[in-house]
Amino acid sequence: MTHDTCNHNKHLEEIKTNLINESDTQKLSKLFKVLSDETRIKILYTISKHEVCVNDIANVLNLSQSAISHQLKTLKDANLIKSRREKQTIYYTLVDDHVHLIYNQALSHIKE
Repeated sequence: MTHDTCNHNKHLEEIKTNLINESDTQKLSKLFKVLSDETRIKILYTISKHEVCVNDIANVLNLSQSAISHQLKTLKDANLIKSRREKQTIYYTLVDDHVHLIYNQALSHIKE
Protein backbone atom coordinates (compact mmCIF):
# COMPACT_ATOMS: atom_id res chain seq x y z
CA MET A 1 0.00 0.00 0.00
CA THR A 2 1.55 3.30 -1.06
CA HIS A 3 0.63 6.71 0.27
CA ASP A 4 1.37 9.37 -2.31
CA THR A 5 -0.80 11.87 -0.46
CA CYS A 6 -2.78 11.88 2.75
CA ASN A 7 -5.68 13.82 1.27
CA HIS A 8 -4.36 17.10 2.60
CA ASN A 9 -3.81 18.77 -0.75
CA LYS A 10 -5.38 22.04 0.38
CA HIS A 11 -3.03 22.21 3.38
CA LEU A 12 -0.02 21.21 1.31
CA GLU A 13 -0.68 23.99 -1.20
CA GLU A 14 -0.94 26.50 1.64
CA ILE A 15 2.33 25.22 3.10
CA LYS A 16 4.05 25.42 -0.29
CA THR A 17 2.78 28.95 -0.83
CA ASN A 18 4.07 30.13 2.54
CA LEU A 19 7.26 28.06 2.65
CA ILE A 20 10.22 29.85 4.18
CA ASN A 21 12.51 31.37 1.56
CA GLU A 22 16.05 30.17 0.88
CA SER A 23 17.74 33.19 2.45
CA ASP A 24 15.84 32.85 5.71
CA THR A 25 16.45 29.09 5.74
CA GLN A 26 20.19 29.69 5.47
CA LYS A 27 20.12 32.33 8.22
CA LEU A 28 18.19 30.01 10.56
CA SER A 29 20.56 27.16 9.83
CA LYS A 30 23.55 29.38 10.63
CA LEU A 31 21.89 30.55 13.86
CA PHE A 32 21.24 26.99 15.02
CA LYS A 33 24.83 26.02 14.19
CA VAL A 34 26.11 28.88 16.33
CA LEU A 35 23.79 27.84 19.16
CA SER A 36 24.89 24.19 18.91
CA ASP A 37 28.15 24.75 20.80
CA GLU A 38 28.12 24.03 24.55
CA THR A 39 30.62 26.77 25.40
CA ARG A 40 28.62 29.38 23.48
CA ILE A 41 25.44 28.26 25.30
CA LYS A 42 27.21 28.77 28.63
CA ILE A 43 28.48 32.17 27.52
CA LEU A 44 24.97 33.25 26.52
CA TYR A 45 23.68 32.19 29.92
CA THR A 46 26.51 34.05 31.67
CA ILE A 47 25.81 37.30 29.87
CA SER A 48 22.03 36.95 29.88
CA LYS A 49 21.81 38.13 33.47
CA HIS A 50 24.42 40.90 33.57
CA GLU A 51 26.83 42.74 31.36
CA VAL A 52 30.24 41.09 31.81
CA CYS A 53 33.79 41.27 30.46
CA VAL A 54 35.94 38.50 29.00
CA ASN A 55 37.79 37.96 32.28
CA ASP A 56 34.50 37.46 34.15
CA ILE A 57 33.27 34.93 31.60
CA ALA A 58 36.62 33.10 31.63
CA ASN A 59 36.50 32.90 35.44
CA VAL A 60 32.91 31.66 35.54
CA LEU A 61 33.49 29.00 32.87
CA ASN A 62 37.03 28.15 33.91
CA LEU A 63 38.35 28.67 30.38
CA SER A 64 41.14 30.77 28.92
CA GLN A 65 40.57 34.34 27.86
CA SER A 66 41.62 33.36 24.36
CA ALA A 67 39.03 30.57 24.15
CA ILE A 68 36.29 32.91 25.38
CA SER A 69 37.31 35.69 22.97
CA HIS A 70 37.10 33.27 20.04
CA GLN A 71 33.57 32.23 21.03
CA LEU A 72 32.50 35.82 21.66
CA LYS A 73 33.52 36.73 18.12
CA THR A 74 31.36 33.92 16.75
CA LEU A 75 28.40 35.06 18.86
CA LYS A 76 28.91 38.68 17.83
CA ASP A 77 29.18 37.75 14.14
CA ALA A 78 25.84 35.94 14.51
CA ASN A 79 24.34 39.13 15.98
CA LEU A 80 23.51 37.43 19.28
CA ILE A 81 25.64 39.65 21.51
CA LYS A 82 26.91 43.21 21.52
CA SER A 83 29.76 44.94 23.25
CA ARG A 84 30.67 48.30 24.66
CA ARG A 85 34.03 49.66 25.70
CA GLU A 86 34.71 51.39 29.00
CA LYS A 87 38.33 52.55 29.10
CA GLN A 88 40.36 49.36 28.53
CA THR A 89 37.54 46.91 29.27
CA ILE A 90 34.98 45.56 26.82
CA TYR A 91 31.65 44.48 28.26
CA TYR A 92 29.28 42.03 26.58
CA THR A 93 25.54 41.61 26.73
CA LEU A 94 22.76 40.04 24.65
CA VAL A 95 21.88 42.07 21.57
CA ASP A 96 18.15 42.14 22.40
CA ASP A 97 15.29 40.37 24.15
CA HIS A 98 14.83 37.97 21.21
CA VAL A 99 18.06 36.20 22.10
CA HIS A 100 16.95 35.90 25.71
CA LEU A 101 13.59 34.52 24.54
CA ILE A 102 15.19 31.96 22.19
CA TYR A 103 17.47 30.76 24.97
CA ASN A 104 14.72 30.56 27.59
CA GLN A 105 12.22 28.88 25.25
CA ALA A 106 14.77 26.22 24.26
CA LEU A 107 15.68 25.62 27.90
CA SER A 108 12.02 25.36 28.85
CA HIS A 109 11.42 22.93 25.99
CA ILE A 110 14.19 20.52 27.00
CA LYS A 111 13.04 20.54 30.63
CA GLU A 112 9.48 19.42 29.76
